[in-house]
Amino acid sequence: MPQFVLERFIPAPPEAVFDLSLDVGLHLASQRRHRERVAAGRTTGRLEEGEQITWSARHFGLRFQMTSMVFDVERPHRFRDRQTKGPFGSFLHTHEFAAADGGTLMRDTIEFHSPLGSIGALVDKVVMRRHLIRVITERNDGISSHFAALRT
Repeated sequence: MPQFVLERFIPAPPEAVFDLSLDVGLHLASQRRHRERVAAGRTTGRLEEGEQITWSARHFGLRFQMTSMVFDVERPHRFRDRQTKGPFGSFLHTHEFAAADGGTLMRDTIEFHSPLGSIGALVDKVVMRRHLIRVITERNDGISSHFAALRT
């Protein structure tokens, strides 16, 4: 199964970074480029253990919907979300937050695979991995920008 890890230092305490990472508004703002919206579930505030949300966004010129469930919430250290319905054969996102000198080291581990067997594996290798790295980086840019704005 394809996997990648992204790390980012955020100059804020783990509790604050953790909470913002579960915020629906932050997610939507960070994904404006993809015209993301909530198709079902909470539309504002912070997602909680066991909660499901359906995101609708444009990727590759097409609108996709993905329902995710938040689980394994261990504030402020970790939570995970996984696709329960959507375009992937499997999608798991582990969010980890570790106190670091002057802030938080945020780590995202993404494990995914597209459907359709060997065709999906080729799509993952050629296109999807790079696309998902860009999407998660955009989300993390939104988190960084939020805390940078608070410091000015």
